[in-house]
Amino acid sequence: MALDSLTDTYLASPTLAACFGADATVAQMLAFEAALAAAQASLGLIPAEAARAIEDCCRAAPVDVAGVLRDTAASSTPAIPLVQQLTVAVAARDGAAAHYVHWGATSQDVMDTASMLAARDGLVLLAERLAQCMEALAGLARRERDTLMVARTLAQHALPTTFGYKAALWLNALLDLAERLDATRACLPLQFGGAAGTLAAYGDAGPALRDALAAALGLEARLPWHTDRTVVRELAALLAALCAAAGKIGHDLVLEMQSEVAELQEGGGAGRGGSSAMPHKRNPVAAMAVTAVARRAPGLLATVFASFDHDHERASGAWHAEWLALRELFVAAGAALEQLAVALGGLEVRADAMRAHLEAGGGRVMAEAASMALAPALGRVAAQAVVKRALMRVDANRGLAEALAAEPEVRDLADALDLARVLDPRGYLGAAGEFTDQVLARHAART
Repeated sequence: MALDSLTDTYLASPTLAACFGADATVAQMLAFEAALAAAQASLGLIPAEAARAIEDCCRAAPVDVAGVLRDTAASSTPAIPLVQQLTVAVAARDGAAAHYVHWGATSQDVMDTASMLAARDGLVLLAERLAQCMEALAGLARRERDTLMVARTLAQHALPTTFGYKAALWLNALLDLAERLDATRACLPLQFGGAAGTLAAYGDAGPALRDALAAALGLEARLPWHTDRTVVRELAALLAALCAAAGKIGHDLVLEMQSEVAELQEGGGAGRGGSSAMPHKRNPVAAMAVTAVARRAPGLLATVFASFDHDHERASGAWHAEWLALRELFVAAGAALEQLAVALGGLEVRADAMRAHLEAGGGRVMAEAASMALAPALGRVAAQAVVKRALMRVDANRGLAEALAAEPEVRDLADALDLARVLDPRGYLGAAGEFTDQVLARHAART
């Protein structure tokens, strides 16, 4: 996916895309060929002089990338024109050595291994961006640990919570994904099976060659996975999960920045978030970008999972369908995290607006607290009935405390029931503070 659209710097990640660009892919394929030759020489499968000639040509990057791009369509894979060019380059240096280029390997070995090398580079970049987002969220959770706000369920006011806890829950989801990312990056596998996955060209030396090649490239040695695409599906699922987690945060931010809510505001300089028609607008442009990018992930993930039918020992089309989808998932995940970092970086928290919304309903958000306080004496059903009757009389002139005090059952409990304490939102936060501290401790342990 060439990053030449006017929206690429907003809805894509040029840095992540570069990991899968033509130049990078050629370099990754050459890394495979060089490591293959060196490993073969170490096991006596090819002459050491031939391996040195192949390695030297791979390091010298003799490949015409434009030519590989041009010739890929005729061969269905970039590996074939690349190997052809490399063979010519080695022959010019050492005619005998040219016979050992790509010795016993198959095109899919080259391409799948190159994709794992690209994935490793991409996961490093994503880990850096994820860490930036997590650091911003940890700062919010720490600073706003006790900042009261109303929790919303089904888009309606529910109970008191804190913005620090809200940020901590966002952070916790990213911490889960950071652990998955680390685990995935640590076990990316080599693809090496030869023409039909048996390594028959190497006789008894096949397994040892696989192990040596995997060690040289820093990849995990596994059985060939030419048509077992669990590796690709798991990687795609991780990338989609990163998009989804970032998208959930972005969506919450957008909702919190609605004019009627205005509990949060994106930072920005001159012209950021402006409208071409309405001078008063300050749109949440970074948060919107996160949600826009995240919406692309399900379709890309579906493409990877729809490519389950890798027939027999080499797929006819399903393998190729994965290439663009996996690369675009990396680009999407990178863009989502990059824009999320921007949105969080200058976030303005409006604690006064949060408190005002919490109090706007005349204490209605404390209805559960009231019924729980009355339940030991009245029973749960009767307590809820009393609170519901009181709620019917709550209006602009009468809050829940006054309405409850007028209920006979509540008057009978006046000596034992401190209504002011019961209806104080600070006393009905449950474990929000403790949970926030747990997430912050988890983040601190990681850093």
